[in-house]
Amino acid sequence: MSTGHLIVVGVDGSEGGRRALDWAATEADARGGAVRAVIAWSWNGLDYGPVTAVTPLEEDALAAQVVTAEVDALVHRRGSRVPVTGEAIEGSPADVLTIAAHDADLLVLGSHGHSRVRHTVLGSVSESCIRKATCPVVVIPAQVHEPAAV
Repeated sequence: MSTGHLIVVGVDGSEGGRRALDWAATEADARGGAVRAVIAWSWNGLDYGPVTAVTPLEEDALAAQVVTAEVDALVHRRGSRVPVTGEAIEGSPADVLTIAAHDADLLVLGSHGHSRVRHTVLGSVSESCIRKATCPVVVIPAQVHEPAAV
Protein backbone atom coordinates (compact mmCIF):
# COMPACT_ATOMS: atom_id res chain seq x y z
CA MET A 1 0.00 0.00 0.00
CA SER A 2 1.29 3.40 -0.84
CA THR A 3 -0.73 5.41 1.67
CA GLY A 4 1.07 7.36 4.35
CA HIS A 5 -0.56 5.89 7.45
CA LEU A 6 -0.87 2.10 7.76
CA ILE A 7 -2.95 0.49 10.49
CA VAL A 8 -2.67 -3.27 10.99
CA VAL A 9 -5.62 -4.88 12.75
CA GLY A 10 -5.99 -8.41 14.07
CA VAL A 11 -9.18 -10.18 13.04
CA ASP A 12 -10.38 -13.64 14.00
CA GLY A 13 -14.08 -13.73 13.22
CA SER A 14 -15.03 -12.60 16.73
CA GLU A 15 -17.06 -9.57 17.80
CA GLY A 16 -13.91 -8.12 19.39
CA GLY A 17 -12.06 -8.43 16.09
CA ARG A 18 -14.95 -6.73 14.27
CA ARG A 19 -14.95 -3.85 16.74
CA ALA A 20 -11.18 -3.48 16.29
CA LEU A 21 -11.57 -3.49 12.50
CA ASP A 22 -14.29 -0.82 12.65
CA TRP A 23 -12.15 1.33 14.96
CA ALA A 24 -9.11 0.91 12.69
CA ALA A 25 -11.15 1.94 9.62
CA THR A 26 -12.41 5.06 11.40
CA GLU A 27 -8.87 5.98 12.44
CA ALA A 28 -7.46 5.32 8.95
CA ASP A 29 -10.20 7.47 7.43
CA ALA A 30 -9.36 10.34 9.79
CA ARG A 31 -5.64 10.08 8.98
CA GLY A 32 -5.94 9.44 5.25
CA GLY A 33 -4.45 5.99 5.69
CA ALA A 34 -5.13 2.35 4.95
CA VAL A 35 -6.01 -0.77 6.92
CA ARG A 36 -4.41 -4.19 6.67
CA ALA A 37 -6.57 -6.86 8.37
CA VAL A 38 -4.55 -9.90 9.43
CA ILE A 39 -5.65 -13.30 10.71
CA ALA A 40 -3.17 -15.81 12.11
CA TRP A 41 -3.63 -19.52 11.53
CA SER A 42 -1.76 -22.63 12.54
CA TRP A 43 -1.93 -26.31 11.72
CA ASN A 44 0.35 -27.68 14.41
CA GLY A 45 -2.36 -29.07 16.65
CA LEU A 46 -2.95 -25.86 18.61
CA ASP A 47 -6.17 -23.95 18.00
CA TYR A 48 -5.04 -20.34 17.47
CA GLY A 49 -8.14 -19.07 15.78
CA PRO A 50 -11.71 -19.61 14.73
CA VAL A 51 -10.89 -22.22 12.10
CA THR A 52 -9.59 -25.79 12.20
CA ALA A 53 -9.07 -28.03 9.20
CA VAL A 54 -7.63 -31.35 8.11
CA THR A 55 -4.66 -30.06 6.07
CA PRO A 56 -2.53 -26.92 6.13
CA LEU A 57 -3.96 -25.86 2.75
CA GLU A 58 -7.49 -26.18 4.10
CA GLU A 59 -6.56 -24.24 7.24
CA ASP A 60 -5.05 -21.45 5.15
CA ALA A 61 -8.13 -21.36 2.89
CA LEU A 62 -10.51 -21.23 5.87
CA ALA A 63 -8.52 -18.43 7.51
CA ALA A 64 -8.51 -16.53 4.21
CA GLN A 65 -12.30 -16.93 4.05
CA VAL A 66 -12.67 -15.48 7.56
CA VAL A 67 -10.52 -12.40 6.83
CA THR A 68 -12.20 -11.87 3.46
CA ALA A 69 -15.65 -12.07 5.06
CA GLU A 70 -14.61 -9.55 7.75
CA VAL A 71 -13.23 -7.10 5.17
CA ASP A 72 -16.30 -7.50 2.93
CA ALA A 73 -18.62 -6.94 5.92
CA LEU A 74 -16.66 -3.80 6.87
CA VAL A 75 -17.03 -2.41 3.34
CA HIS A 76 -20.75 -3.24 3.44
CA ARG A 77 -21.17 -1.45 6.80
CA ARG A 78 -19.01 1.60 6.04
CA GLY A 79 -18.52 1.89 2.31
CA SER A 80 -15.18 1.82 0.54
CA ARG A 81 -13.62 5.17 1.42
CA VAL A 82 -10.66 3.57 3.21
CA PRO A 83 -8.33 1.13 1.42
CA VAL A 84 -8.59 -2.19 3.27
CA THR A 85 -6.76 -5.41 2.50
CA GLY A 86 -6.89 -8.76 4.26
CA GLU A 87 -4.29 -11.45 4.71
CA ALA A 88 -4.10 -14.89 6.34
CA ILE A 89 -0.64 -15.67 7.74
CA GLU A 90 0.56 -18.89 9.32
CA GLY A 91 1.89 -18.65 12.88
CA SER A 92 1.01 -17.74 16.42
CA PRO A 93 -1.22 -14.64 16.66
CA ALA A 94 1.15 -12.42 18.63
CA ASP A 95 4.12 -13.21 16.38
CA VAL A 96 2.12 -12.85 13.16
CA LEU A 97 0.54 -9.56 14.22
CA THR A 98 3.70 -7.92 15.53
CA ILE A 99 5.68 -8.93 12.44
CA ALA A 100 2.86 -7.70 10.16
CA ALA A 101 2.84 -4.39 12.06
CA HIS A 102 6.61 -3.95 12.03
CA ASP A 103 6.45 -1.06 9.52
CA ALA A 104 2.93 0.05 10.44
CA ASP A 105 1.98 3.21 12.27
CA LEU A 106 -0.46 1.41 14.58
CA LEU A 107 -1.55 -2.10 15.60
CA VAL A 108 -5.20 -2.48 16.65
CA LEU A 109 -6.59 -5.48 18.52
CA GLY A 110 -9.83 -6.51 20.16
CA SER A 111 -9.49 -7.21 23.86
CA HIS A 112 -11.01 -10.69 23.63
CA GLY A 113 -11.12 -13.23 20.84
CA HIS A 114 -12.96 -16.49 20.91
CA SER A 115 -12.24 -17.90 24.33
CA ARG A 116 -11.60 -16.65 27.84
CA VAL A 117 -10.24 -20.14 28.63
CA ARG A 118 -7.60 -19.60 25.97
CA HIS A 119 -6.67 -16.33 27.70
CA THR A 120 -6.25 -18.12 31.02
CA VAL A 121 -4.33 -21.08 29.63
CA LEU A 122 -2.17 -19.60 26.88
CA GLY A 123 -2.00 -15.93 27.82
CA SER A 124 -3.42 -12.90 26.09
CA VAL A 125 -2.56 -12.10 22.49
CA SER A 126 -3.05 -8.42 23.32
CA GLU A 127 -0.59 -8.60 26.21
CA SER A 128 2.01 -10.38 24.05
CA CYS A 129 1.59 -7.88 21.23
CA ILE A 130 2.01 -4.96 23.60
CA ARG A 131 5.33 -6.42 24.73
CA LYS A 132 6.60 -7.29 21.23
CA ALA A 133 5.29 -4.53 18.96
CA THR A 134 7.55 -1.89 17.44
CA CYS A 135 4.63 0.50 16.93
CA PRO A 136 1.88 1.80 19.22
CA VAL A 137 -0.83 -0.76 20.06
CA VAL A 138 -4.50 0.08 20.63
CA VAL A 139 -6.65 -2.50 22.37
CA ILE A 140 -10.38 -2.00 21.85
CA PRO A 141 -12.26 -3.04 25.00
CA ALA A 142 -14.98 -5.66 24.89
CA GLN A 143 -18.48 -4.28 24.69
CA VAL A 144 -20.20 -4.40 28.08
CA HIS A 145 -23.72 -5.77 27.97
CA GLU A 146 -25.79 -4.38 30.82
CA PRO A 147 -28.64 -6.55 32.11
CA ALA A 148 -32.05 -5.28 31.09
CA ALA A 149 -33.87 -3.25 33.73
CA VAL A 150 -37.19 -4.68 34.81
